[in-house]
Amino acid sequence: MGASLRALRALVLLAGFYLLGFILLAVLAAADWATVTWLHGGVAAKVLIVSAVLAVPIVRGMFMLRTPKGDPLRGVPVTEQQEPLLWRTVRHIADQVGTRAPDEILLIDEVNAAVSEDARLLGLLSGTRRLYLGLPLMTGLDEMQLRAVLAHEMGHYANLDTRLTPLIVRGRAQLIRTIEHFHERADAKVAGERARQEKAAEKRLAKGKQAKEVDTAGQGAMYRAMAKIYTGYAHFYMRATLSGSRRQELAADMAAVRVAGRDSAASALRELNALGPAHDFYMDSYATLGVGAGLLPRSGQVFGGFRQLLDARAQELEGLRRELSTEPASAYDSHPALAERVARIEALPDDGRAAQATRPAMELLASPDAALAALEQAVLTPQALALTRLDWADLVHESMTAYVGRGAQEVREAITAEGVSPEPAALLDAIDADPALRWRIADRFPKSEEAAAATGRAAREFTRPVLRSALSRLVTADLTARGAARWQLSWSDSAELRFATEGFEDQLELALDALVADRPDTEPLRKLVLVRCSA
Repeated sequence: MGASLRALRALVLLAGFYLLGFILLAVLAAADWATVTWLHGGVAAKVLIVSAVLAVPIVRGMFMLRTPKGDPLRGVPVTEQQEPLLWRTVRHIADQVGTRAPDEILLIDEVNAAVSEDARLLGLLSGTRRLYLGLPLMTGLDEMQLRAVLAHEMGHYANLDTRLTPLIVRGRAQLIRTIEHFHERADAKVAGERARQEKAAEKRLAKGKQAKEVDTAGQGAMYRAMAKIYTGYAHFYMRATLSGSRRQELAADMAAVRVAGRDSAASALRELNALGPAHDFYMDSYATLGVGAGLLPRSGQVFGGFRQLLDARAQELEGLRRELSTEPASAYDSHPALAERVARIEALPDDGRAAQATRPAMELLASPDAALAALEQAVLTPQALALTRLDWADLVHESMTAYVGRGAQEVREAITAEGVSPEPAALLDAIDADPALRWRIADRFPKSEEAAAATGRAAREFTRPVLRSALSRLVTADLTARGAARWQLSWSDSAELRFATEGFEDQLELALDALVADRPDTEPLRKLVLVRCSA
């Protein structure tokens, strides 16, 4: 289907929304006429009121002509003077694809690249074209893969696909708004009826009478029926635009192949499948690890550390590159299944560009470190920027020490509640004097329903691991505070607690086991923690 026919279809579908509105208004008007003609009194008035109320969401939806604009993405705008190689590359790709180059480039903090245009008159008049380019995306791609991604995005403009976007988006937005209006009215009707019945029930109870059960069945039925009509058209609308949208995605993939080559285009899609989850994991487990302790990585490393994670977890990423989804993300996702897109590209004849030399995409920037640092200033909140900055090794140690210390504070409070000092020496002395103290301390921690119902030996077995975990937190906090243990950064695994003495960890495990045995032995832990560490 050519661009003209796609434009005509988009206009017809948008017109269909208004036509549906006029038809429903005509039906309501006919009902009003019949009511005035054949009915009189209170029934007629009630029908006219209901008709008027139903007409409001229809009219509101029809006259909400402006589509809602999303929040602008925060990022770092870069000029050609600042990033000449990047701009030259982007312009070259635009020429290859056959479209106008972006007017602006904005570096963002997502694993994504996108091109937008502030078009006017339903997309018929061109406007400012803007390229959003994620530094995390560039971190994980080589130059040819990045060229493939950018060619795909610009390919939509070469195919005139994006000119239709305002038409399609407007129709979707107005359908959604209208449906939401009817559901809001229905929910308000239900809530009002519920409040009325609950108030009546309270009055009956106050008089000593039995209250009726609240029943809102049937309330808002007319609103929901109207919503179903628009929902039905929305499903038709999405299906009618979906096949074209997916064909456009495949056409943009072919633009990527022409610019970067078959293998680079396919590997870029595979890489994107891995980079998204990897970046989410990195931000949660590394970049923001210390936020709860008031810490952030050094300037430029909030996003810059992502490369170290990618290098350390190559095997895990390889699995993600191979595990491609065979179904679209949703029934109305404009992108075909990723496995289908990759298969189509890899089935193309060899274009001889598999062995082409390439470099990391970040080398297109004049100074990657400066760009990463500038991005932090642009996207992080003032509160985040005010946090203390540390090297990765110190960040992991200080963060984990703070979190373990907070966990140990709960243990200290439980011990103190039993009238015992939480200091290790005093606690061990108290346990020697009263072994049952251990179980009373453990009883102060939350229990599962099964553990709470257990008695005798069974209760003891439920309590033992809880007690051991609590004592382990207490000892760990004490050892890290004294410098006898340190949390070790690992890019390939979780942070690990390392002890100053070889074999200390195994001995600590045995000492904790001895402490929570039926007949406790405090001597191993006493010698290990109090004597050896103090020495």
